[in-house]
Amino acid sequence: MMNIRLQHDTTNVDWNLVVTILQKVGMAYHTSEIHRRAFANSHTVVFAFDGELLVGFGRAISDGEYQAAIYDVAVHPDYQGNRIGKMILHDIVQSIPSCSFILYASPGKEKFYEKEGFRRMKTGMALFVSSERMQKNGFTE
Repeated sequence: MMNIRLQHDTTNVDWNLVVTILQKVGMAYHTSEIHRRAFANSHTVVFAFDGELLVGFGRAISDGEYQAAIYDVAVHPDYQGNRIGKMILHDIVQSIPSCSFILYASPGKEKFYEKEGFRRMKTGMALFVSSERMQKNGFTE
């Protein structure tokens, strides 16, 4: 039986497991040290644990007042379908309730966010470091 606990800081996070989960779900990933710094520099972080095992996470960068962007929402495949992603997403949104949120979903995952009230943007633009790869992966035109 799962006992999911949410944590709002980076204490005792296995950053190698963060990389592994991102790889398993087919999301972009970097070295464990880069992820550690990215989460440490984020306004809001949420880690989901089943007991002591990290099973999911997400983060937001924000001014804390009116704008925020959500990144790296991922749940280990063995734990998907248990509403953990929804818990993480809701926790992030509730932590900065005065903010409007933007995000880009992995292609094929848009419906998850639509069910949570997110809507497609008509004017979204992106300037990616690896623009050719992002176009090939379906993120840009």
